[in-house]
Amino acid sequence: MKSAIERKENAMLAKASNFRWFICVLLFFATTVNYMDRQVLSLTWKDFIAPEFHWTDTDYGLITAIFSIVYAVANLFAGRFIDWMGTKKGYLWAIFIWSLGACLHAACGWATEHTVGLHNAAELVSATGAIASTVAITSVYYFIAARIILGLGEAGNFPAAIKVTAEYFPKRDRAYATSIFNAGATVGALIAPISIPPLARYFQKIGVGNGWEMAFIVIGALGFVWMGFWMFFYQNPAKSKYVNEKELAYIEQDNTNPDETAAQKAEVEDSETATIPFWKCFAYPQTWAVIFGKFMTDGVWWFFLFWIPAYISDVYGYATDTPTAQMLIFVLYAITMLSIYGGKLPTIIINRTGKNPYSARMQAMFIFALFPLLAILAQPLGNYSYWWPVIIIGLAGAAHQSWSANIYSVVGDMFPKSTIATIIGIGGMAGGISSFLINMGSGILFDHAAETNMKFMGFEGKPAGYFIIFCICGVSYLIGWCIMKLLVPKYKIIKVEK
Repeated sequence: MKSAIERKENAMLAKASNFRWFICVLLFFATTVNYMDRQVLSLTWKDFIAPEFHWTDTDYGLITAIFSIVYAVANLFAGRFIDWMGTKKGYLWAIFIWSLGACLHAACGWATEHTVGLHNAAELVSATGAIASTVAITSVYYFIAARIILGLGEAGNFPAAIKVTAEYFPKRDRAYATSIFNAGATVGALIAPISIPPLARYFQKIGVGNGWEMAFIVIGALGFVWMGFWMFFYQNPAKSKYVNEKELAYIEQDNTNPDETAAQKAEVEDSETATIPFWKCFAYPQTWAVIFGKFMTDGVWWFFLFWIPAYISDVYGYATDTPTAQMLIFVLYAITMLSIYGGKLPTIIINRTGKNPYSARMQAMFIFALFPLLAILAQPLGNYSYWWPVIIIGLAGAAHQSWSANIYSVVGDMFPKSTIATIIGIGGMAGGISSFLINMGSGILFDHAAETNMKFMGFEGKPAGYFIIFCICGVSYLIGWCIMKLLVPKYKIIKVEK
């Protein structure tokens, strides 16, 4: 039987394991499921749910806005919860809660029927006058309740995933790893339009409810499957049986500096394990840089996520379950897959210029901030072909995901590991608030534009409303970048004492 010393020597001679990339794949799938759960409502409300419950754009905007604000507030506490609970247990709780919330959407129709005193979906659809208004209001409340549970759970995904990335990857690789798992958002949005509407239509045709209910249940159940893999495979890299000594040394390379004295190394270790008190986090300009970077940009992505299916239906007349709409949405999110390379750009800049991680990321983020400006042209060019807004919004989405991967990595660059999830949670709160504002405002604006035949820059009605929102989306990233640069002009690591 080999001694411990012999086993260690053999491990050092062996090729480094690559288990960190398997963990990255698990994060990717968790994020994919996360975004598919969000998308079920946006892909079914216009053509399946709205006719049944008599919803307006304002009703839908209210539901998505409430989800966003709950998600925002929950992010504030989710990061702290993940730091306290640990990534393994914290992630399990998060995905359990959001999967449960996703499945509970399916019960909203049944609950509305029993509350209003109707017996089936056909009676809900045929309701008129005061009864129709009661159906709309009641169903909105039930969907808001399910959405609150979904938001509470989903708030834990990114704080947990970024903390895992900081545990399993050195700083030089974190943006790339983040861009890979963050691409799960794009893949989820990519798979959703070609799976969810057909799924809902299939169950509708065979008489299982009105179809949309089973779409929520089937997609929501994927999270419970993921939990099994996470429970079996995840451990801290130092404790994982799948990580050998060579890979562990690579993961921990940021903690190894041959020129450091023992006292300096101890100081770094103390700084990495010391926790910053929650309210003290707001005393650092680095925290505010993350807050403004997320606030100015997250709402843009959430607008695309929640409203593009309705945009295609409202402006071009294609329902979400038609082949044309599915093709357009699929191509849009296929373009956003370019974001995977966005996470690699800072590493290329570091290797070529020798810049520190923060400077390289800010240079990359400036480049990404330029692409969303094209969104200003989406509506005008849409007069020539619906492909123009699809391509432009796809490029803007790719830029957002690249931006997002890097702003997450900025946190890992400057904050101790013990506080990363907390800062990500605070940033997520800011992003959720911006999503609340843009979704609530969009619903009200679109209804107003349709009712008054509002005119803006040559467009009338809802197209005019969409043009206004696209203009806001276009300039948000440059504004966010400028604020971040003003708050943190140079790379500065936060060190705290125990």
